[in-house]
Amino acid sequence: MNLVKIKDVSEAITGFPFKSDLYEESGIRTVRGENISEGILRWDSTKCWNEPFEKTEYYSLRPDDIVIGMDGSKVGKNKARIFQSDLPLLLAQRVACIRSNPNLVDQIFLYYCINNPRFEKYVSQIQTGSSVPHISRSQIEDFKIPFPSLNEQKKIGRILSDLDKKIRFNNSMNTKLESIAKLIYDYWFVQFDFPDENDTPYKSSGGKMVYNEKLKKNIPEAWEVGELKFWIDCNKSGDWGKEKSEGSYTEKVSCVRGADIDGLNGQGKVKAPERYILNKNTHKILDAGDLVIEISGGSPTQSTGRLGYIIDSTLERFKNPLICSNFCRAITLTDRKYIYNFIQLWNRLYNAGVLFGWEGKTSGIKNLLLDPFLSNYSHPIPDYKLVEKYYEKVDPIYTKIQQNLKENKKLVEIRNWLLPMLMNGQVKVKP
Repeated sequence: MNLVKIKDVSEAITGFPFKSDLYEESGIRTVRGENISEGILRWDSTKCWNEPFEKTEYYSLRPDDIVIGMDGSKVGKNKARIFQSDLPLLLAQRVACIRSNPNLVDQIFLYYCINNPRFEKYVSQIQTGSSVPHISRSQIEDFKIPFPSLNEQKKIGRILSDLDKKIRFNNSMNTKLESIAKLIYDYWFVQFDFPDENDTPYKSSGGKMVYNEKLKKNIPEAWEVGELKFWIDCNKSGDWGKEKSEGSYTEKVSCVRGADIDGLNGQGKVKAPERYILNKNTHKILDAGDLVIEISGGSPTQSTGRLGYIIDSTLERFKNPLICSNFCRAITLTDRKYIYNFIQLWNRLYNAGVLFGWEGKTSGIKNLLLDPFLSNYSHPIPDYKLVEKYYEKVDPIYTKIQQNLKENKKLVEIRNWLLPMLMNGQVKVKP
């Protein structure tokens, strides 16, 4: 199959050098390198621009634009496709944007030429910089892509795009399902408007509230107050084992690290490495109902304490048993039906920044003071029947979320299997 350089069939531009001290919290979002993460746009760190500037239109991104981070440890891997729902966006410095000549190359086909292991391998061979790897616009432009007929390009792009569309649909569904589970929790356990014996909202219907001196607020009369350790039976320490089977290290597992926790819940990718642990350490293997907490890591803007959950449909996503790494701790609850209450409670505390106050430092690495936190942080403890009712209501929601993630994994495998064969002509698309 013929190959052509990107610069011969498309336009490549690099972003505008916005002044960092003039960024604002609201306005038009700018796409910077840290916003691009292996096929998706992330907005953990958002910087916006409000001031008019020369060539605003030129640096405004369009649907199906391809953005590529030009530096960082994952240079070559960090690229993404822009969708209409993402806009408006402005292209910032050290990010490249690729737009095809529509008379020569289909833009969607071009995206899959770049979102491709061939491109990653190419970048790994030509990148420069010892401390911070980077690539230039001209190096991106020199990358060669397959050049079948425009009609064939469109058919290839459509097949691959349809697979990704289903993945995006599943992710969108999961976001909505998560919001439903959170909404019910907030209504029942934060606003205290859970259904009473008459199936009416407790607090709004005049349910008795009692002031608690320890919490400095009113809580439902029948509720107790306790520490987070109330929910927990025991914990499982992490393990790292060996890369290969050797000696007594014979039990093959996948190891969940802090970097995998978001993906475990569906907000990113899971790349849990395969390891081999001692047979005597199989008690560390995670079971349905366990929770994984990151106890070392974080950053100045992100505390330690990210939480991942394990249910039956989570385990079905992996071919190996799961353990957590040494930088994490797994906990087992006293009752499996507590799991969704604990997830919501913990995430509320995490998102509110509470865990920043329970961190220590060792050799520059932040560590979560987990045991003191569990033993000292007090909160309302609801009636068990209400916990049970919440479990029954949201367990199908969390199961569906994990089933969607399992389907996404299969769709990604199919796409990645088809991608090289479609690109090199080994597989043809039937009319």
